Amino acid sequence: MASATSTLAPAPAASAAALTLANVLYEKKGAIAYVTVNRPKVLNALNTPTWTDLRTAFEDAKNDATVRGVILTGAGDKAFIAGADISELAHATALEAEQSSRFGQGILDLIENLGKPVIAAVNGFALGGGCETAMACTIRIAVENAKFGQPEVALGLVPGGGGTQRLPRLVGKGRALQLILSGEMISAAEAYRIGLVNEIVPAAELIARAEAILKRIASNAPLAVKYALQAANNVVETSQSEGLQLEAAYFGLCAATEDKKEGTTAFVEKRAAQFHGR
Repeated sequence: MASATSTLAPAPAASAAALTLANVLYEKKGAIAYVTVNRPKVLNALNTPTWTDLRTAFEDAKNDATVRGVILTGAGDKAFIAGADISELAHATALEAEQSSRFGQGILDLIENLGKPVIAAVNGFALGGGCETAMACTIRIAVENAKFGQPEVALGLVPGGGGTQRLPRLVGKGRALQLILSGEMISAAEAYRIGLVNEIVPAAELIARAEAILKRIASNAPLAVKYALQAANNVVETSQSEGLQLEAAYFGLCAATEDKKEGTTAFVEKRAAQFHGR
């Protein structure tokens, strides 16, 4: 197996170009893209420009073959994303609200179906749209004082960024309905207990742990990771029979790749595999 360190060796400076965005910090170091919602004064609340910046950043990460994974977090030490920007939402008409919901849903679909792992490094409040954004990510790790919730009903609304769909699939319908209908906020420990969070780590170790997870994933064949993600993301939209057919099709696609030949040969020869995404 290829070592994680060699797989994610720092890229040349010229390839580490950063996009300049108004509300999101975006940079690439080696094979990892870092996306940070940068509105700490309003607890990284999501407004239309911020959603647009997120779309720009994740589209770049998706299209850059050198990027093998993404870490998404929030600026400051209080919030990952505390929810929607209420000052913007308060004046939205019914049509504008529906369009806003569809816009955000499309960006979260992009994150979920990026074809590369996205780690949500939850460094504080993840409420409303913040919880929905975390749920669209591949893996969620949180600091010990993080808080999660879908408080929309307290504002006379329902979750609009996929919360009614992703939350039941992650934690089960009963627990999800309790959270959605009550609007209650839960601790990182409770989020971990119900399966909403994969790991809880000390704040000082949050990004390092996210990097370690991505490096471990990136030591594997890129196409195999991509197809495994696609198969798993379709599990709730297909019957088991259809899902097994899809899995077999991806298994066959992987078998035709150079990476499969390299991986199996390296295993037999008892050496580290060198994958190239072909």
